[in-house]
Amino acid sequence: MKQQILVIDSSVAIKWLHQENENDIDLVDRIMKKAQNNLIELVMPELSKYEISNALLYKKLELPILLRLCERFYTLPLKFIPEDLSVAEMTMEIAYQNNMTYYDASFIALAKKMSGSLVTANQKHQKKKIKGIKILALKDYW
Repeated sequence: MKQQILVIDSSVAIKWLHQENENDIDLVDRIMKKAQNNLIELVMPELSKYEISNALLYKKLELPILLRLCERFYTLPLKFIPEDLSVAEMTMEIAYQNNMTYYDASFIALAKKMSGSLVTANQKHQKKKIKGIKILALKDYW
């Protein structure tokens, strides 16, 4: 049986790293347990590494904590997918047609390319209806 592929956006992944002032921790923990048990595959675009690291910097944490969180991020069972030309073009089309940032569109394009679902805690992503792409609010994944 083929594993379900979930494209995880940064609004979800950050919850695995720094849970202070975050909600739905129980939901992200359940997703992580499924991934650790090889029941699902978690993927993110390569650029999410930069987005997550930047989000951590904005939390104004001490450097030793940031370094520990960075190490933790790289040990999570996430597969980072590098962008190729076909995904870049798809991302550009999605961004252009839906008036969104290239960064946000990259998660949607990856979900389309991999025939997966995008799981997000970002309210503005949850409202997007893009043909052929399943975008799930974190709370609705279950």
